[in-house]
Amino acid sequence: MYTKLYKEEITLKEVLLFITDGFADWEASYVSSELNKPETGYRVKTIAIDQEPKVSMGGLTVLPDYSVQAFKPHLEIAMLIIPGGTGWREAKNQQAKVIVDYCVSRDIPVAAICDATTFLGNHGYLDHHRHTGNTLPYLKQGAPNYRGDQHYVDAQSVWDENLITANGSGALEFSRHILERLGVLKGDELNEWYEIFKKGYFPS
Repeated sequence: MYTKLYKEEITLKEVLLFITDGFADWEASYVSSELNKPETGYRVKTIAIDQEPKVSMGGLTVLPDYSVQAFKPHLEIAMLIIPGGTGWREAKNQQAKVIVDYCVSRDIPVAAICDATTFLGNHGYLDHHRHTGNTLPYLKQGAPNYRGDQHYVDAQSVWDENLITANGSGALEFSRHILERLGVLKGDELNEWYEIFKKGYFPS
């Protein structure tokens, strides 16, 4: 029995959720709870610049599972998800570039929402992909090194190859793209999931 459980455990692919102090806890909540169901084959783990507790915008304290400082590329990472929040303009959090570079170089999907798209834009990750963010003027103001104007799309969420981006009001659309990209839900099942959370059981 224990051998079986161990074998099942090591076959799970990890989806990393990058958190900072002030991370927007709701922006990845729909998708992380869905991905973390045991039957999906994935498990959600948190990563930050260090392993000090991080406090979300909603006051939730999270102890990161991994840190950039101690990151060792031995994990089978399925995707990196980066919520927005108040910390992406801080110099210390630019260390996240280490894990983004690792994922990009190995064709591991990266999904960013809200001001995390600004972080990506400032480091050139959006320059050659269709993407969105918290409006184009907002993105350009917050990311002085951004050069991706011609690829910007006014949309709730945009999926282009291994990059998913969304604006701060697009958590559900963001989640839908992630679930589809990872093959957790698809077709009618995915559409039904989205419609329930978007409109409710009893649409007003």
